[in-house]
Amino acid sequence: MSIETHQLLVFIAAGWLLNLTPGPDVLYIVSNALRSGTRAGIVAGLGITAGCFVHIFAAAVGVGALLATSAAAFTVLKWLGAAYLLWMGVRMLFSRAGGGNGAAIAAAQAAPQQAVSLRGVFLGGFWTNVLNPKVAIFFLAFVPQFIAPATKNTALAFVLLGRLFTVTAIAVTG
Repeated sequence: MSIETHQLLVFIAAGWLLNLTPGPDVLYIVSNALRSGTRAGIVAGLGITAGCFVHIFAAAVGVGALLATSAAAFTVLKWLGAAYLLWMGVRMLFSRAGGGNGAAIAAAQAAPQQAVSLRGVFLGGFWTNVLNPKVAIFFLAFVPQFIAPATKNTALAFVLLGRLFTVTAIAVTG
């Protein structure tokens, strides 16, 4: 797999921006941190990070199989992914400020800090991510944009980029 330094930096920056976008994962992390403290927030983020690996490997197998059967189908997947990401960006630009999560965050802030099972928080983060179909769609839409069609082993390239995305996301989610 060969990727230029500029493309790699764009990939990492885009990943950070996407991880900062409010959604179920961010809400889970913030609500746990506010309700049970920083440690619970970090553990929630690590659970979500672990859940990302399920999506990475599932998508890598699917994208690798798709490219093995048809380079044209892979190109179509990339264009559909780009259109999906554009649609999500436009939707975010025109959505209400706070995205409706403000009430949930305010309620979590008002609740007294509680002792919780960190194992339960981790598993909750893991399942919040694994069961979110938007995460699966995201990986299928985002990662292929950075894989050259001539790449010999697309599944490996997908896994490496997915791991990079997930590891660099720890700075945001952890």
